[in-house]
Amino acid sequence: MAVKPSPVSSIRNLGPAMEASCGRAGIHSAEQLAELGADETYRRLLKIGVRPHFIAYYVIEMGLQGRPWNDCKGVEKERLRARFDAIVAEAHDPGLSELEKMLDRIGVRAR
Repeated sequence: MAVKPSPVSSIRNLGPAMEASCGRAGIHSAEQLAELGADETYRRLLKIGVRPHFIAYYVIEMGLQGRPWNDCKGVEKERLRARFDAIVAEAHDPGLSELEKMLDRIGVRAR
């Protein structure tokens, strides 16, 4: 018997809004998100037009570790910030027109 996948929102710190965003990015289960990891998950979110926000990124990382969202401090937070900045530099294109962003969000344009 196949095991039913867990919803993204079953990961600590991740709620319905993150689950909806992940669904638009093609991530439909907690297991899939865990397999992708925080970096690739966030990269995919940026590719569909989600606005970069450091807290959203590290909330995913903390959730995958089973930790409270605000548990990230000091050197660990600095390292996550460097990873976040690198992902944003590679995956976020603020020069897209609003039409292109919308087409990306609904999955019409291949990126």
